Amino acid sequence: VFINDKFDDIVPRWLKFVRGVVDSQDLPLNVSREILQKSKVLSIINKRLVRKSLDMIKDIESDEDESKYIMFWNNFGKYLKVGVIEDRRNKDDIVPLLRFFTSSSGEEYASLDQYIENMKENQKQIFYVTADGKEKAQMSPAAEKVRSRGYEVLYLTEPIDEIMIENVPDYKEFKLVDVSKEGLSFDDEDKEERKKKEEELNVDHKAVKDFLEGALAGKVQKVQITDLLSDSPAALVQSAYGMSPTMQRYMKAQNVAAGGSDDGMMGSFNQAVLEVNPSHPIVLDLERMVRSQGEESDEAKDFAVLLYDVAALTSGYEIEDSGDFAKRILSMMTIKSKSDIRDVEVEAQNVEQEHVEDNHENV
Repeated sequence: VFINDKFDDIVPRWLKFVRGVVDSQDLPLNVSREILQKSKVLSIINKRLVRKSLDMIKDIESDEDESKYIMFWNNFGKYLKVGVIEDRRNKDDIVPLLRFFTSSSGEEYASLDQYIENMKENQKQIFYVTADGKEKAQMSPAAEKVRSRGYEVLYLTEPIDEIMIENVPDYKEFKLVDVSKEGLSFDDEDKEERKKKEEELNVDHKAVKDFLEGALAGKVQKVQITDLLSDSPAALVQSAYGMSPTMQRYMKAQNVAAGGSDDGMMGSFNQAVLEVNPSHPIVLDLERMVRSQGEESDEAKDFAVLLYDVAALTSGYEIEDSGDFAKRILSMMTIKSKSDIRDVEVEAQNVEQEHVEDNHENV
C-alpha cells in the first residue's frame, strides 16, 4: 500500500538530497495518516535511514578513486555542513567527512584528520580563517600571522562555514581557533612572556598607537601593536564575540531580505581591533610623520585612514565610502609625485652646478 512520498520526519533536513524507497511491514495501516506520521516505527526508520546514508557516504569517501568523493563533496558538501549544525546525535560521524582548502593543500581538499597528520610537533590547536573565497583567505593578514610560524590554516570560504564551525569547538582533543580574533596565542610560546612582550611594544610605540586611536575614533575599538604580522603593515581582527566580515554581510543581507534596515548592523563592525606591525616601513613612515609634523597633520591623518582602509580590504571588510578612499589614494599619489618632481629638480640643479664648476676649472 502506498502511504506517502513526502514525510518531513523520515529523514533529517540535511539528507534531503538522498532518494530511495522504504519498504516496511511494520507500519500500522489501520489508522489515519496523521497518526501514522507520529508512529514510533517512523522514528526507527529515521535512525536507520540516517545510519545507512552515513555508511553509504563513508563508502564513497574510502573508495580508492578519490575523485568520487570530491565529486560528491562539490555537489552535496553544504548538506553535510547543515548536518553538523542541526543533527547533534550524528555530528561526530559527519565532521570527519568535511573537506576544506588549507594553506598547504593547494587545489586539493583536506579533511580534519589530514590536517592533524600534518601538524607541527606539540601543536594542540587547529587554526582556521573565514573569507569570501580561497584567494581572499590566502591574502588575509590574520592567516599570515599563523602561516609565518609554519602552521597550516584551514580556509572557511562560505557563510555557512562560520555557523557550522561554532558547533565544532574541538576535534579529537584539538581546539579549533579562529585566527581573525584578538588574543591569538601559540602552543610553542609562554603566554605570560607573549603578554609582556606586547605590553612593551605598545609602550615603545605609544605615540603612533595613540595617534591611530584618535584618527580612527569610531572606526575601531582599539589599536594594538603586535609583532605577529610579518609582511602586512596592519590587520583588522574581531574581539572574542565579534562577527567576521563574511558573517556581517550575510546578516545584513538576511535583515534586508526580511524588510529591515542594515543601519544597526554596523555596531559589530566597531568591535574590530586594528593590529599594527611596528617594523613595517609604512608604519615606520607614519611614526616619522607624527614626530615631525605633529598629530594635527592632515597628511598623517590621511595616511592613518588609508592604512586602516587597506587593512580592512585585506581582512575581508568593505570600504564604507569608496569615493573618500579614492580621494585619499589620489592625494597620496599627488604628494609622492610632487616629492619626486622636487627631487628631480634638485638633482638637475646639482648636475648643472657641477657642470658650471667644471667649465670654470677648465678656463
